Amino acid sequence: MLRQRLGIVLATALAPAVWGSTYLVTTEFLPPHRPLLAATLRALPAGLLLIALTRRLPTGSWWWRSLVLGALNIGVFLALLFVAAYRLPGGVAATVGAVQPLVTAGLSAALLGDRLRLRTVLSGIAGVAGVSLLVLRANAQLDMVGVAAALGGALVMATGVVLSKRWASPAPVLATTGWQLAAGGLMLAPVTLLVEGPPPSDLTGTNLLGYAYLSLIGGALTYALWFRGLRALPPTSASFLSLLSPVVATALGWLALGQDLSPFQALGALIVLAALVSAQTQRQRPTAPPPPADKADPARARSVHENA
Repeated sequence: MLRQRLGIVLATALAPAVWGSTYLVTTEFLPPHRPLLAATLRALPAGLLLIALTRRLPTGSWWWRSLVLGALNIGVFLALLFVAAYRLPGGVAATVGAVQPLVTAGLSAALLGDRLRLRTVLSGIAGVAGVSLLVLRANAQLDMVGVAAALGGALVMATGVVLSKRWASPAPVLATTGWQLAAGGLMLAPVTLLVEGPPPSDLTGTNLLGYAYLSLIGGALTYALWFRGLRALPPTSASFLSLLSPVVATALGWLALGQDLSPFQALGALIVLAALVSAQTQRQRPTAPPPPADKADPARARSVHENA
């Protein structure tokens, strides 16, 4: 049982670890000043590919649930993320976004009945502190619109994580992943055309390779692993794994781009990893799925069946 959980945690952790490579891929492989295009091409082709492979479309309430989850986990989240990235230094955006595990813990307590433990709160605070040591600079400038976008992104993603746990889909994880990626990509596409215009006509082979990596690896593969992990893990535990992204981004900047790595950054990385381990090793009550309508409220269930 413990080995099985460890395997799920490691597989889920691979998703935010790969997402940490987005900065390197964007700066080294993609055309400049096209963040929304990168977000759209990361989501939409991956979603359509998974739908084609699974040959399964949503049914019933999962049409609107897929739209909601696709907006929260993909479309709205990525839009807010890029607003924050444009208006804030990267370290500020990452530090503000690091509050997501704390927001997830609060929403899990409110919506799922999970117990909000002191250890979770302390781990969340340690995670924010570790990320700030890792990426925050003393001369960083604050922009209130950017800060609001970063906080909004953390809230949106945390809500998506909790609702993904609350709404247990009967469909295979690849199918639900495809629905959400396609929904989020379709929301981003018109915004991308309005803000950035059509894709550039002079894309190089390197650019296409970068977009293919973001879509196939950073989109289809990683989101499938992420949503699979959300089915098996408590939402707060999964949310803490997102702190791996700035750690991997910093490590890749040091290894591949020759960026400096100070002792304070190394200390921040160790604090983040300690917060991750603490969040994964504490004992948590599994989240029970909501009861079926006929068991939760027989009168309401009869009314629904009569009106169907």
